[in-house]
Amino acid sequence: MNKRQVISLLIALIAFDIGLAVAFAGGVGGAELAGWPVMVICAVWAFALNWLMFIPANIYHTEKYYDLTGSLTYISVILLAVYLSPELDARGSIVTALVLLWAIRLGSFLFRRIARDGKDDRFDEIKTNPTRFFAAWTLQGLWVVLTSACAVAVITGGEREPMGLIGRVGVSLWVLGFIIEVIADAQKSSFKKDPENKGHFISAGLWAWSRHPNYFGEMVLWTGIAVIAFPVLAGWQYVTLISPVFVYVLIRYISGVNKLEEKANSKWGDDPEYQRYRDSTPMLMLWPPRNS
Repeated sequence: MNKRQVISLLIALIAFDIGLAVAFAGGVGGAELAGWPVMVICAVWAFALNWLMFIPANIYHTEKYYDLTGSLTYISVILLAVYLSPELDARGSIVTALVLLWAIRLGSFLFRRIARDGKDDRFDEIKTNPTRFFAAWTLQGLWVVLTSACAVAVITGGEREPMGLIGRVGVSLWVLGFIIEVIADAQKSSFKKDPENKGHFISAGLWAWSRHPNYFGEMVLWTGIAVIAFPVLAGWQYVTLISPVFVYVLIRYISGVNKLEEKANSKWGDDPEYQRYRDSTPMLMLWPPRNS
């Protein structure tokens, strides 16, 4: 086993440990099954499902079902939490509905996209390397566990409070983020469908105000879930507030913006029109262009 393989396995092990640690913290005081916090059971399931799907993906060297599995993991984790927890109050029901709606919408969108494009170039190198590919599937399990932590804490937690003003603010943030993400995805899909736009970059609609408005919407909606959850968190459960922080770090520094910016610069970096767009348009935040 070479150094890169060892590092990949260590990354997978650390990801699993982090996911369990957050789940144990978020599960304190919440529903249990046979002495185990339901939140921990949900976390283990998230990793197990991704490991199971890794097997055929590795055999056939395909990433076609990676994003779809991510969405199915969210859906199954939320439904498992609901099934194993006491009857939901309004807050729990709302959080359940919001996460399921987001997961179904995003999962179907991403699956249609890869079915159209045929591949995801993020996996060109790693899908033929079993240990690196395994680490990628494990990290997807961690993504689900950390991102959904606040939502699962609400569903499985023991505290029940009326929604109140903070809860309504959280719902409003989620709706705003969801609308931004849906519109941004639709605008880019429509742009790509036009043969005249082949080889060009999108700079219209929400993309005139942000180079990555879909990611901005993603950050806002998960912040909304955290705001909804905040009034019923207590003690170690506050650890689950890592959710929106993790989403931001993931998008900004790991698998989102950085890679797309590098790809865009390699394609259009010498194009004066793209340089003007890049220099005048916020990278992530949705904000009027600086030259407007």
